[in-house]
Amino acid sequence: MTEPLIKKQSTTAFYGQAVASFAIALAAVSVGIGYLDASAWVRAFLAISVLYLTTSAFTLAKVVRDRQEVEQIVSRVDQARVDKLLAEHDPFTKV
Repeated sequence: MTEPLIKKQSTTAFYGQAVASFAIALAAVSVGIGYLDASAWVRAFLAISVLYLTTSAFTLAKVVRDRQEVEQIVSRVDQARVDKLLAEHDPFTKV
């Protein structure tokens, strides 16, 4: 018996909440850096650091997701092989 292929997808509300949360966090940090009582060089360094951290977080999330997808595909192939062996096996045949 194989499992039905069910595509797990987040709801529109969850996606919207994630996007809004990210936008609010990035805006809050940007405003904080803008109002920081420091020289322009310090604020520029912090702004570049936030952008670098953001892109690194997106890259890490993509790598983790890609690795999980590969493991899921390998698991499904292995399960299909086991299912095929079980379907072809006849316990009453003589060896």
